[in-house]
This record gives sequence, C-alpha cells and structure tokens, in this order.
Amino acid sequence: MDWGNILGNAVGELISPTTAAYALAAIGLGVHFGYTGLLNFGQAAFMLIGAYGFAIPTISFGAPLPVAVLCALIASVLFALFLGIPTLRLRADYLAIVTIAAAEVVRYIVTTTGLTDVTGAANGLSGFKGTFAASNPIPDGTYGFGPFTYNAYDWWVRIVGWGLVILASVLVFLLMRSPWGRIVKGIREDEDAVRSLGKNVFSYKMQALVMGGVMGSIAGIVFILPRAVQPANYTTGLTFFIWTIMLLGGAATIFGPIVGSMIFWVVLSLTQGVLYGAIESGFLGFLSTTQAGQIRFMLVGIALMLLVIFRPQGIFGNKKELSFSV
Repeated sequence: MDWGNILGNAVGELISPTTAAYALAAIGLGVHFGYTGLLNFGQAAFMLIGAYGFAIPTISFGAPLPVAVLCALIASVLFALFLGIPTLRLRADYLAIVTIAAAEVVRYIVTTTGLTDVTGAANGLSGFKGTFAASNPIPDGTYGFGPFTYNAYDWWVRIVGWGLVILASVLVFLLMRSPWGRIVKGIREDEDAVRSLGKNVFSYKMQALVMGGVMGSIAGIVFILPRAVQPANYTTGLTFFIWTIMLLGGAATIFGPIVGSMIFWVVLSLTQGVLYGAIESGFLGFLSTTQAGQIRFMLVGIALMLLVIFRPQGIFGNKKELSFSV
C-alpha cells in the first residue's frame, strides 16, 4: 500500500471545502438541537436549497455572485418559515419525523423530470462557478506544500469556506452569551418554564430554526463550489453525517462541529485509503471497491453508536448540556 498517498489524502481533508461545508452545517444543527433542543433531521434540505438557490439564478439568469447568494439565503429563510410554522409546536419526536420527510420531499421535487430545464432533474447542475472564480484575488498558479498543494481556485474555495466557518462560530459564540442565547437554552431545558416568564417560545424557536437553516444553506453553497450540484448528495445520509459530526465534537459547543468535521473526514478518508489499498495489494482481494465503500460507512455507524453509548456529550461537550429531554 502507498501509505504516503493514503496519509497525504487524509491530512488534506483537514482543510478541504467539504470539511468546511459539513462544519458549517453542523454549527447550524448545533443551533437547532444543541442550544434550542429542536430535533431537526432535515438539515440536508437546507443544504440542498442553498446549493440550488445559488446555482439556478447563476445559470438561468446570469445573476452576479452577491445576488445568487442572496437568493439562496432568502430561499432558506422561506423554507424555514414554511417548515417551522406548522411543526414547531410538535413534540420533539414528531418534529424529527416531519423534518426528515420534508427533506426527502424537497429532494424529490428537484429530481422530477418536469423541472429538468430548471434543476437538471437527476443529472443536477453545473457551470455556475464562473462568478465565484471571477472574484478570486489569488493569481493563477499552484501554491502550498506537501498534501496542502492546490491551485488558485482551490485555495480561494478553502479560504472562503473556512472564513465562513470562523464567522459562524464567532456569531454563535456571541449569541449564546447574549440574552437571546440564554432564552433559547432555557427553552432547551424547560420551555414551559420559559413560557411562564412571558417569553414567546414559538418565536424564539422559529428564530433558531431560521438561523441554523441559513447556516446550512451557506454550507450548501460551499459544498458545491468544488463540484457539480447532484441531488443524490442530499439524501438522509447527509443529515446523519452532520449529526455524527455534531455529536462527535459536542452538541452545544463552539469548536465541537469544526473539530468533529475534521476528525470525521480524516478518518473516513483514511479508512477508504486503507481498504482500497488492501484490496489492490490482494490482502482483501475478495472485496470490491464498492463493497469497501459500504464497509467504511458501516464503521462510521459503529463509531456513532459507541460515541452515543460511552461519550454522548462529545469531545468538547459537558454532560450538563445533555440534561434536557428530547
């Protein structure tokens, strides 16, 4: 096995745009679940809406970069309102069912053949990166060292992606130490007690849903900048990966989603590299690469089960943060 290549690919995942996108989505999910107690299993829908909300105006109308981003954010806010108004009064387990169903409904809508001219149906969309690439201030060329060697566009995507992760983390840090943050954490612990103090619990839940959903949509934009928009990427598995990342780092922590995303993608890349290398060397010749790809996800599932059993608060979490009931 080529251990140098395997380790290089794994280390490169530390700052990859995919890692940044998942970290952003996990930060948003942390606002939903970690701080407010909303059991949202539809974060993939917000990422999908962000991706299509950015790509469609760019391709169909030639929208400039700020307008395309604004369209994606407006679409995510409208979806959060549409999803939240009838559901945020539901009990946590019912909310989970509704959100995961809503995410699947949205995915099936964009794959319908009747919208092929707009969404590309099952083939997805491409050709939307021109405006973002045009904003790149880095001169053409290749920069970096070792596994961190990329061209100008790839560095620009990473700089923007991780810059957004830092901004989102700072925003959450400040908000959760404000009166607004104390109220949503109170709702997580006992919403009846917060309601008895005269606070509009539904309004605060809606604000948290919108905020976390917007972060998810921004994550969806970052996610597609290195690749095309493919509806197959937004299945329920995407939401479960985001949950794994959030729980790995800590549900109600600032740095947890970032470190959780890094660990998740480094381990996933390392596992894939080792399995593929073992197949090519004949050590696991009885397996195909397709089977190896499924095995690595099985290992992720086992790791998640062990995490929930032995350290449910995550790496940075505190058990006190898990005292609320879902």
